[in-house]
Amino acid sequence: MNYIYQILIEYDGTNFNGWQKQKKGRSIQGIIEKILKKILKQKIVIYGSGRTDSGVHALEQSAHFFLKKKIKKPNKILKSLNFFLNKYYISILNLREKKNFFHARYSAKKRVYRYIILNRIGNPSLMNNKVWFIQKKIDIKKMKSAIKMFIGTKDFSAFRSSSCGAKSPIRTIDNASVKKSGDLIIINFRSKSFLKQQVRSMVGCLKKIGDGSWSKNYLKKVINSKNRSYCAQVAPPEGLYLEKVYY
Repeated sequence: MNYIYQILIEYDGTNFNGWQKQKKGRSIQGIIEKILKKILKQKIVIYGSGRTDSGVHALEQSAHFFLKKKIKKPNKILKSLNFFLNKYYISILNLREKKNFFHARYSAKKRVYRYIILNRIGNPSLMNNKVWFIQKKIDIKKMKSAIKMFIGTKDFSAFRSSSCGAKSPIRTIDNASVKKSGDLIIINFRSKSFLKQQVRSMVGCLKKIGDGSWSKNYLKKVINSKNRSYCAQVAPPEGLYLEKVYY
């Protein structure tokens, strides 16, 4: 009998080549699997809710793995995991047993991504590699108005990476918001799933709106074009966070 366990993970993606395990380069998945094997004395494969790119962070990534034996003391295992993962800036927030039909990716109902822009004159010292630093003044009102254009079911071909492997470019954005907190501009998107680089592409376009380079009408043309070449430059990965996965 196999037992299935879910883990919730926080990580700083700065020094990783993304979530997915690969032959060359360090991945979050690879490091966690290595530590799990060390502690649980069994080869472990973990399945994440999605693949975050190189440099992207997570406030609460979700993943699952199968185990041949039941974990009798989950808190003890949790402490051991965090002891070994601490130096990698990875934290396991929770470890819990799930029903056999649970799958971190396919059981997910909603995913929330957060993007943070630091808009001020001074360079980021404490938030280096954690935000998109923009010195030019951003008009938050224009961004709030423009972000509504992304809400709903649409063809997001103009906002997908050329290497995106999704069968369909159709996605539904349930909620999208922009708010200001001091010098920070915080952008949130919620959907069941996203195309590769979709969030960073949408943020790149919103930045163009905010700094006055684009109008709302031009953004509408970009959406309707379904052509990647019309999209703004993709926002850098360091400002992006996988915030939460809902089941």
